[in-house]
Amino acid sequence: LTKIYEASQSGRHVLDNATATFRAGEFTVLLGRSGSGKSTLLNLISGIDLPTSGDIWIGDERVTALDEQSRTLFRRRYIGFVFQFFNLIPTLTVAENVALPLELGDVAAREAHQRAATLLERVGLGDRLSDYPDRLSGGEQQRVAIARALAHDPALILADEPTGNLDEETGERVLALLIDLVRESGKTLLMATHSLDIVPLADHVYRVTEGHLHEEPL
Repeated sequence: LTKIYEASQSGRHVLDNATATFRAGEFTVLLGRSGSGKSTLLNLISGIDLPTSGDIWIGDERVTALDEQSRTLFRRRYIGFVFQFFNLIPTLTVAENVALPLELGDVAAREAHQRAATLLERVGLGDRLSDYPDRLSGGEQQRVAIARALAHDPALILADEPTGNLDEETGERVLALLIDLVRESGKTLLMATHSLDIVPLADHVYRVTEGHLHEEPL
């Protein structure tokens, strides 16, 4: 993949002929300093953004060949997101936030809320279904975001600095929960981070350097 932002006359290569294979059912870490291109790569994989050149394949689907609407529908069905800043909708309750991706996928409201309640119980928030996000701590909000990412049973989870907005102890607990849930359900997890503490937990580690991807030994 190559991604060039036309911010200057010559353009800025965020990714420059980067190539990698991320295996199904495994946890892969993307390391790199801020601005290295980790988030750009996740956006390209998900189809939120398109590369200047190159292709993204998820299973048998060539994501880069889909139009914008088809990419949105593909993402809604097959990909879950966990963001650094949670991205919960403040006007929805905890249960409604988790049920939303299900309802967008045409799951009946009753079933969506039942599945949301089950997931929230698994992340330790079964007693907070009717609360709004501003009543929760940062760690609790991130647990809601994890439940939301898993709600529609996606094949691929993309996590962008998911503990970057949490204190160290809370971040460790949230990370352990995310990895346990993903491994338990046999999902593929791709996580962008600058934290080396996560490396021992991963199956594979790639470093983003000057637009290139290099797999590092564990």
